[in-house]
Amino acid sequence: MSALTPARLRKDNVIFAGTGGVSQGNRSSGFLPAFYDAESGSVEVARFSNGAPAPIHLLEGLPEAWVKQRRPSGQVIAVKDSVIAGFLRQGRFYTREQAGHAMKLLTARQSVKPANPAIDSP
Repeated sequence: MSALTPARLRKDNVIFAGTGGVSQGNRSSGFLPAFYDAESGSVEVARFSNGAPAPIHLLEGLPEAWVKQRRPSGQVIAVKDSVIAGFLRQGRFYTREQAGHAMKLLTARQSVKPANPAIDSP
């Protein structure tokens, strides 16, 4: 696994465009952009550098222990290899692939309307 960088986040957004694997495709169902560190088992919601929750994946608000490299300006340009981007929903971390699959299931479930015997009977 290679270090997570802003370029990698952009590439993943292109790969998962139009699916539940990007923030725009799953936000309405309660998914929050987040990161998982396989080394520690910790999950962190994406945040701006000031600590406020971010609507997209940003590296700025991650714990300092996860940061691998910064620009002289302080901007995070790489985090350690064990960190992956995904989403947090109802206390569970989802990879981008898992979030995309979950959104397909949620969308399918919402499009199937249960029969109403009071209305649907002849």
